[in-house]
Amino acid sequence: MGNQNSNTTLELIKKGDQKTLKAIYEENRKRFLNFAKKQGLIAEDAKDVYQDSFIAFIENISTGKIQSLHSSVSTYLFGIGKKLIQYQKRSNYRLKTSSAVKINEIKEELDVNFLEENVTKEQRLLQKGLKKLGAKCIEVLEMFFLEGYILDEIVEILHYKNKKVLGSQKSRCISQLKEIIRHL
Repeated sequence: MGNQNSNTTLELIKKGDQKTLKAIYEENRKRFLNFAKKQGLIAEDAKDVYQDSFIAFIENISTGKIQSLHSSVSTYLFGIGKKLIQYQKRSNYRLKTSSAVKINEIKEELDVNFLEENVTKEQRLLQKGLKKLGAKCIEVLEMFFLEGYILDEIVEILHYKNKKVLGSQKSRCISQLKEIIRHL
C-alpha cells in the first residue's frame, strides 16, 4: 500500500469505516503474531501486544495525532508493535528481577511520543475496570504487575494452596478485567 493509499485509508478510519478496520486488522494479524513470536513473546502476549498496537493505531488516527503517513499502514502498525514488544520484554525482565516498576520508568522506557496520549486513556480505562473487580483480584493483580512480586512470593503472602491455583486465579482476574474494559 503506497502513501496515497495509506492516507485514503486514514480518512476511511476517521469516518469509522468498520470494513476498512477489519481488513487492516486481518491483513496484519498473522504476520504480526509471527513477528512477535520471533521476538520471543509467547502466543498470548503476542496477541495482547497486537491488540494494544491496533488500539493505539486507531486512537492516534481518531484523536488527530496522525494526519498523514509517510509509510504504509502496516509499517506504522508494526512500528507501534515493535516498541510495545521491546517494552514488554523489558518490563517482564524487570518484574522478575525488581520488586516494583514505577510508572515514570515505564514512560521513559517507552520513549514513543505518539503513544503518550494513549497511555493516559488506557490508564483511565484500567482504573475504571479495576474498580469493578473484586478485592482479591485487585490484590493479586497489583502485587504481580505493579509491585513486581513473582507468583511464588504471592502464594506465600496471600496463603494460596500452590502456584498453579494462584496462576489460575490471576488468569481469571485478567480475563474479567479485559471483559469489563471491553464493555466500558
